[in-house]
Amino acid sequence: MICVSKNGKDEFINAFAQGTGFPVVHDVDIDTPEPIIFRSIVKKELIQYRLANNLPFYYMDSGYFGNYRNFYNPEGKKLWHRIVKNGLQHNEIKQRPSNRLDALGIKVKKAIKRKGNAVLLALPSPKPCIFYNIDLDKWKEETITEIKKHTDRPIIIREKPKLRADRVNNSIYKDFEQAHVLVTYNSIAAVESIINGIPAITLAPTAADPVCDKEIAKVENPTIQHIDKLQAWANHLAYGQFHYHELQDGTAWRILKYEN
Repeated sequence: MICVSKNGKDEFINAFAQGTGFPVVHDVDIDTPEPIIFRSIVKKELIQYRLANNLPFYYMDSGYFGNYRNFYNPEGKKLWHRIVKNGLQHNEIKQRPSNRLDALGIKVKKAIKRKGNAVLLALPSPKPCIFYNIDLDKWKEETITEIKKHTDRPIIIREKPKLRADRVNNSIYKDFEQAHVLVTYNSIAAVESIINGIPAITLAPTAADPVCDKEIAKVENPTIQHIDKLQAWANHLAYGQFHYHELQDGTAWRILKYEN
């Protein structure tokens, strides 16, 4: 395994290398047959080449749970990162115990009794737009037009704040209180929405794919998933993300080796 750390200064990749003893480089041959691990969707050429040529890699990015302000993370720091083998998202359900999800204090909510009436439209951030070659303004306009074909509910538009401090202080959880359904491109907001009892519709590959709809036509009557399926899905995602200290002490790699 080769750990690719930008300028040798990526603290999360470096932590993973510390926990595994794998070498750290600041650059790597795109076609090396060795498994590599790297972070960030901005490495578009590398990701697409490795996928197209069936070359092994591990992709690291923001975790699904725990990076917002809560009892276990009072300052809302980005402590958790997902690691995905040969892909960008964990998009299936494998049977896992609930211990890692339970340790985060997360309870999966049923999506039956929703108080909100609005369609919450969570816009993608710039990096996914670049990766998937979409124009944000055009996507926003076309998506709103399509939503209005299928419902007359009010639409709340949420742009992702540029600064993390702003995201922590203005979390999406306030918007969930008004939401009947969430529509997004590929945002982790879909995971957060479903965990909190709000059905989601996603228009690109996401970690929520096993439990969300993929067509805006479902906006008025989104699929209500059984709580057992939601629990199994959330348990699986919790086994794909790791705290900074788990990168550092080798726990992340031990779980990845066992689970894969």
